[in-house]
Order: sequence, then C-alpha cells, then structure tokens
Amino acid sequence: MTVILDKTFERTLDRLVADHAVEAWRGARLEAWLFEDAESRRGAEQRFAKAGIAARLHSAYKPLVHFFLEEEGASGPFERIEITYPVNEAAVEQRFLLEAYPLAGMLGDAELSFVPGAPGDRCEYAVRARRPDGTDFHRTVFAPNRLAPDHVGEKPLSPCGWLRISHPDGRSVDEALETEYEALFHEALRAVSDHRWGAEEPLFETLHVAVSLPGSDRALPVGEEAISLHEALHEEFYFSLLELFQKRSGRPLGSRGLQPGQIVPEIAASEGAVTLRIETRPLSSEDAAWPRQDLHRAQAPFGVAQIDEVLGEIGGEAYSVKSRAGRDVPARYVRGTDHPIMLSGGQHPNEVSGIAGALRGARLLADRPNAHFAVSPLENPDGYALHWRLCRSQPRHMHHAARYTALGDDLEYREAEPLHEKGIRRESHARTGALLHVNLHGYPSHEWTRPLTGYIPRGFEMWTVPKGFFLIGRHKKGWAEQTRAVLEAVTLALGAIPGLLAFNERQIRLYEVHAGALQFEVLNGFPCTVSEDDRHTAPMMLITEYPDETIYGEAFALAHEAQARTVLAAYDALQAIMAGTETA
Repeated sequence: MTVILDKTFERTLDRLVADHAVEAWRGARLEAWLFEDAESRRGAEQRFAKAGIAARLHSAYKPLVHFFLEEEGASGPFERIEITYPVNEAAVEQRFLLEAYPLAGMLGDAELSFVPGAPGDRCEYAVRARRPDGTDFHRTVFAPNRLAPDHVGEKPLSPCGWLRISHPDGRSVDEALETEYEALFHEALRAVSDHRWGAEEPLFETLHVAVSLPGSDRALPVGEEAISLHEALHEEFYFSLLELFQKRSGRPLGSRGLQPGQIVPEIAASEGAVTLRIETRPLSSEDAAWPRQDLHRAQAPFGVAQIDEVLGEIGGEAYSVKSRAGRDVPARYVRGTDHPIMLSGGQHPNEVSGIAGALRGARLLADRPNAHFAVSPLENPDGYALHWRLCRSQPRHMHHAARYTALGDDLEYREAEPLHEKGIRRESHARTGALLHVNLHGYPSHEWTRPLTGYIPRGFEMWTVPKGFFLIGRHKKGWAEQTRAVLEAVTLALGAIPGLLAFNERQIRLYEVHAGALQFEVLNGFPCTVSEDDRHTAPMMLITEYPDETIYGEAFALAHEAQARTVLAAYDALQAIMAGTETA
C-alpha cells in the first residue's frame, strides 16, 4: 500500500466568514456561489448576519434549479414561465438547458418554454413568469462558469465558485472563487499525474480515493432525480482518472481497452473536516451479499450466493472462468432442440436490472421442454462486489467505478490474453453456436453530470439524462432483416407490460425538453437503433438499455420484468425467424 496524498482542506464557508466578517466589511452585501447544500449555506448566512454582513449564498451546482427550490417567490404558482438560457461558444448549445434539468418536471401545470439566449460569454438565465393573478415575476439567475485547462489539455467551460461583495463606500469584489470542492479535485489529479507509475499495465491493483465531504443529497420531485454533490464528485474522480491514464498511455480519450487497475473513488458524507486520501491498495475478495429475495418479485439486486443457487435450479452444464481478482464468472448451458441463444448480464454490473433479468429469463426458459441456451448473468463479479460495497454507504448513487473490470477495462473490448471475464462469452458461443446474443444492460435512472470538467459527461453525452427503456440491435452483414424482426417482436411484447409505455413516454417527454429531439427510431413506443457491427461472435446481438442505476422497490421490479420479458420475446422471435427460414 502506497499513500500518494493525504490532506485536509479548509472549508470555503469557514474561510469566507473568517476573511470577510471583519470590521472593514461591515455593512457590505455579500453573495457567493458554492458547492454546498442548502442547510449549510443558510447556516453560514446566519453567521455573516451576526458579523454585520448581509449575505446570500447560492449553489454553484445547478443554480437555476436551486433558484426555483430556494428563492422567495420562485415556487409559484405560475400560469406560464419563459426561461432564456445562456449560449456560450465554448460549450454545446444545450449545455445550460441540460443544467436546468429536470425543471420541466418540477414546475407543476405552468406552461413552460425555454429560449436560447444570444451567443456570448454572459452566463445568466432570464426568468419571466406570469402568476394566476396577472402579476409578473422577473429574475436574472447567475450561473458562474469559467474556462480553464483540465487534466488532459482540454479547456472546458465548467461551473465554479464565485464571490461578489459590494460596500456602500464603493468597494467591490466580483470574481471567481476556488472552493474546496474544486481545489481537492484539482490537487488530487495533480498528485496522481505526478506520481511515478510503472511502464506495464496494470499499474496498480486498486487506486483508492477517499473523500470526506460535508453536506447531504436532496431528492427532487421527479422520478429518481436528486441533487448530489457527493455523487457528482465520484463521477468526476472516476472518469477524470481514467482519462489521465488514457492520455498517459497514448490512447485516445474514452478508450475502453486501457488496463490501469481498479479505480475506486469513495465519497463519504461527513460532519466535520474536508479530507482527501489517495493510496494504492490490494484487490478485495469479498462477494456482493445483498439479502435473499423472491426471484420474480425482487425489490433490490441479488447477492452472489442467490445467483449461484438460481443457476443450480436452471440446471444444465456448469462452466466458469476466473475474473481478474479470482472470483468465479459462472454460467450454465442448457441443451435442447430449439435454436439456441446466448444470454448475458452484468457486463457493467452497476446496471443491476440486467443481472436480475438474465436470471429470471433463464429460469423461465429452463421450464420449457425444448429450451436451448447459455446464460452468464454476472460477467463482471469484481465490479459487482465493488458496487455492493459502495451501495452500503451511498445506495442511491450510480457508482460508475463499478462499471468496468478490476483491470479497469470494459471486458467487451478486451482482446489480449489473459481474457479473464471475456472468456465466458467465447465459452458460451463454443457450446451453443448461437445466432443471437441477448445482452442485458442499463444506464443511469437520473441525471449524470461531471460539473468540474464541462458538466456533460465527456464521451457519454447521450446518456446524461434518462430517456426510457430502449433497445440496440447490432448485426453482421446480411442479418439486418432478422435483427429488425427481433426488435419488432420484442417491442410488441414489452408494450403489454402494465405501466412500461407510460414510463417511457414520461421520460422521453422530459428528455426532449432539456436535451433536444430524441435521435432514435421509436418502434411500438420504444426507442431503437440498428447498426452493422462485425466485432461480435454471434450474427445478431440485442442490447437492452433500462434506466436502472440506483432504483429499488417497485421501480426495480418493473425494470427486471422488462428485462426478463425481453429475453423470452427475443428467444421466441429467433424460433419464428429460423422456422421461416427452414420452411423457405
């Protein structure tokens, strides 16, 4: 174990009071934009008031959303609201429209419209609203941002702290303010960049980044949405460190074949100091141990012990490979007379409904007399173990650190030996010769941001807000017609699930307000995309994408019901397609 950095940071709230609550500034008006929750900011305002300074402390993160949550008179009711959002040439046009997400779902029955502002450097929203009594409500909302070089040489426009002070004697301050939230992130990236790493990958077993940060998450009245500075910092650390190592290796940003090791940001809520500790650690060996549940009515993910039990009930031929950390990647082959499929889940194991859906789908197929399939429901057990561990302290966070393997790569993109987890797909195809691979996935059920490097997640722009359950068809040359037939059958079957079409409609409607028109074909109420792709072994691959990261209860039950129904419908579609081929 090697400690790379261990440091305590002064909280910006405390520094502001110490620096400005002095005799020289008594009588001043102070405004600051900080990465702090509302309770902490209101408490600091009271401390300023005792020192004779009128202070208003705003959120630097999603300032327009916080305006409607916190400012007097902004909660309405309103008949209509027009919001002009800033447009800056240093960012994509919808950047500040996305930063306003999910306001379109928060403002009740008011008629809401968003209008792009004139291009420029002024980062302000203009709010114009009409109340039911005919009175108008106009406000300007500042959204502090700055252009600055990041850890890979890009220059994104990113939210930042800001300080404004005006005194009756004419003195004033109006400038960017580096908060501890920003400082600890930038110092961490510098420390990791400056550390002497070896030349061979993996560079470490685990790179652990522990942060203690005051504050709490705030749930929003829209689906699974919440405001979480802790979750946003996890996302920043994980993907920024990946990018740092991608650049160091000479690979392009976003390369999924990089194998630095397992990167684990652990962002904990605290009551006291802001601390940062970065160190290398050995890989863990514990398994995910969620409690046992009814297979078909589960309200949360399954533990590894239950996954193994259900695979035993499925029967057939057991086989496995070993993960990077030495965990079993289990699979079963059930031999029958039908045309076989490959079924997998857990490639990205924080996408938990695919794991549950693969188990359920395989269990239901196993009851059929002629069933023929291979199932590997947990392709990445190392990531699943990490997700379980992180969920014990932050159960509502996406935990993208658990997305890739303990080598730090996406197993689908691994080509060189040792294959570890990737080997399970080759074993499954060798047994089945399947023409169809049903590959169950998910994505964030709420907004995904990286506020310190441009706000919108670099390389994952299309995933930043949910847009319902959708399907991706990939096929080898000559298999387009069959792949589309599978999608047609699956979407028809999914439409029969109570509540699923309405769920899709709600999410797509909100998505289109804040992110623009949906860039997918909609088939029977479900967004779909089909493309030719020769990377995969089977001629056809059906990928599901359910907004499942962080969901529990009935929301989770609906998710794995959709995944399991997809398995059955795709299996039946393959039988029909092949029967038609044989008849012809």
